Amino acid sequence: DEPEPSQLTSQITGAIDWRREGIRHKKNEVYIDVLESVNLLLSSTGNILRNEVTGQVQMNTKLTGMPECKFGLNDKLVIEKESTSQRKPGVEIDDCTFHRCVRLGKFDADRTITFIPPDGEFELMRYRVTDNINLPFRIIPAVQEEQGQTKVSINLKVIANFSDKLFATHVAIKIPVPKNTAKAKIKNSFGRAKYEPEQQAI
Repeated sequence: DEPEPSQLTSQITGAIDWRREGIRHKKNEVYIDVLESVNLLLSSTGNILRNEVTGQVQMNTKLTGMPECKFGLNDKLVIEKESTSQRKPGVEIDDCTFHRCVRLGKFDADRTITFIPPDGEFELMRYRVTDNINLPFRIIPAVQEEQGQTKVSINLKVIANFSDKLFATHVAIKIPVPKNTAKAKIKNSFGRAKYEPEQQAI
């Protein structure tokens, strides 16, 4: 996508049009939420066909004046398209987009995310990762054809790979079924499950 004219102007002139001067707060506060969505496609034998993580960094800043902030990661970001011959350890991402407050020149130079934030809530960045993903669940499928290939039995076991002190939200598992499926009998030990004919899936 091409940058907005106002974004180009601010990048060229250095104008900070996303934050007014003279902002004052009784207490300086910064809230950061990192929201990640893991998408995983498995074959009927349990082999991984495709997996990716998409993430958003949401911020809510209540800071006085014109503060310069740095968003730090454990490792510096490594863009996939960079040369692999001298690649240093880091967080490998396929692509990312930033709020226009981020100093892109600084990011291009040393991969640090430096910015003067807007006041209040905003999205600092979005990113996508497809390599070296630690999957949050282990999914074990078992598919068996029965009664002269007119009935298919599908048993799916889901095991969490993370600590029992953590929890996942909005977990959805989609199981494709044949187009000519007439009905489905479902038993589940947790959550909810139903057959969706229009999606040809459970």
